[in-house]
Amino acid sequence: MNRSIQTLAPVLVRLMAATLTLTAAGLAQAQAVRSERNMSLELANQIAAATVAACQANGYAVTATVVDRAGGVRAVQRADNAGPHTLGASAQKAYTSASAKNNTLAMMEGAQKNPAAANLVHIPGFLLLGGGVPVKVGNEVIGAVGVGGAPAGQIDEQCAMTALDKVKDLLK
Repeated sequence: MNRSIQTLAPVLVRLMAATLTLTAAGLAQAQAVRSERNMSLELANQIAAATVAACQANGYAVTATVVDRAGGVRAVQRADNAGPHTLGASAQKAYTSASAKNNTLAMMEGAQKNPAAANLVHIPGFLLLGGGVPVKVGNEVIGAVGVGGAPAGQIDEQCAMTALDKVKDLLK
């Protein structure tokens, strides 16, 4: 019996070493690939349409741009009579919000109060004006909506918030 254990011991050690190696490789591979939620085209179109409608209900002609978690444009809607500058402004606000995972109005206010944060305006593509709002599933940012064209950033932001409230059941 004792001799059987001595004979099997090296085999068991090699088997355990192989198992640990495979387990470690599996863990490394699992950490290398991530799963993330992202913005569907259907959801992006719904958010853009609801945003433009919310502003139109208050008499404002705006453009709404919706981006995915990486800042790539998924949907754009421009109301009749919205100024041509609203296209670029809405896209930059959406990109800024998705990138920073924050409302652009809060970022603007923070930059005004903190001289070090004022350098955010030098990041290519960033626009620190109100109207960019992250789109979240729980605490995870899956994109953002940017609005341009109302007479104040607070109004742009409110239109976006109204739209996100309309689609909140889809953000679960």
